[in-house]
Amino acid sequence: MDKTTKISSKSTSGKPIRCRAAVARKAGEPLVIEEVIVAPPQTGEVRVKIICTSLCYSDVTFLNLKDPPASFPRILGHEAVGVIESVGEGVSEFVEGDMVIPIFMSECGECTDCKSKKSNLCSKFPFKISPWLHDGTSRFTDLKGETIYHFLFVSSFTEYTVVHIANVTKVDSAIPPNRACLLSCGVSTGVGAAWKSANVEAGSTVAIFGLGSIGLAVAEGARLCGAAKIIGVDINPEKFETAKAFGVTDFVDSRSTGNKRVSQIINDMTDGGADYCFECVGRAFLVEEAFASSRKGWGKTIVIGVDQPGSQLKFNSFDVLHFGKTISGSLFGGLKPKTDIQTLIKRYMDKELELDKFVTHEVGFADINKAFDLLIGGKSLRCVIWMDK
Repeated sequence: MDKTTKISSKSTSGKPIRCRAAVARKAGEPLVIEEVIVAPPQTGEVRVKIICTSLCYSDVTFLNLKDPPASFPRILGHEAVGVIESVGEGVSEFVEGDMVIPIFMSECGECTDCKSKKSNLCSKFPFKISPWLHDGTSRFTDLKGETIYHFLFVSSFTEYTVVHIANVTKVDSAIPPNRACLLSCGVSTGVGAAWKSANVEAGSTVAIFGLGSIGLAVAEGARLCGAAKIIGVDINPEKFETAKAFGVTDFVDSRSTGNKRVSQIINDMTDGGADYCFECVGRAFLVEEAFASSRKGWGKTIVIGVDQPGSQLKFNSFDVLHFGKTISGSLFGGLKPKTDIQTLIKRYMDKELELDKFVTHEVGFADINKAFDLLIGGKSLRCVIWMDK
């Protein structure tokens, strides 16, 4: 008798499940849809049946990465929504059938950081780029018994995945799945950066470096906070028209500034510098330019973009001391996954947070590589991938 259980079985709890997954086998190559074995959840874990998942550029980055922390074969994906299929030992806050969002940021609710309002960086289950779950093992194998690695504690490009309860938050089933999945990473990160990390004030000025999906999410967050002027900076002027729908009021084409630096232009536009600047690309020189674009005395620069490992920032110590500006990082927008996501869901349900405009394409699971092509080609903000289509 086969020791695995087909996904059509009515009783899969406690048994391995055989299902489809899109596996990254080699760097830079298309994902391979194949059958894999998903082990039962262990202590403190849940197994989730993924309903739909969306594609973030971090998935593209790690698919193309050849050196560590690259790991192959791997199941990528970290923006998703699903339903609890079964729970592991010691799990009491979730039951089978709960609709949940898995999130790469942990919230144990017990450590000093999780109990503090000042941090979203869990100490018990710290964020790291690991090929394993928190216990240093995998729940995935292929049909030959070879280990398949995890990604950001989520791995959503599979019909079933196993996630620790510190990385799962329950959501109201009334929210459409193809909108809920967006809150796992990108939209939450950008909106949260404006709302929580920067605490953008009504009537303030904002400058956003990079108008990809994260930058547009920052604009959406700044709009919700009541910012009066939102300046978008990008190398592609065609993005301005799209950005207007997210609250961007002004645009700077960073390739057409003549002899002026972008920071000089922004300082002129804002009479001395923007109140809040956000770097959303992941380039050290842009962080420095954002810092130079922020107002003396109270200007805040928030770093969101992920740069290459080892990249260094250079600041004139005189400027740091005499201009009184601040700079800080913002991982997952400073949001606490289990509490702040609920607020974002409510704001979406109340028609305040506009998630619909982030979704530009939707495809079935068999066309997941098409989603990569759309994103890499600059034709998609967020492509939702339905697992049952």
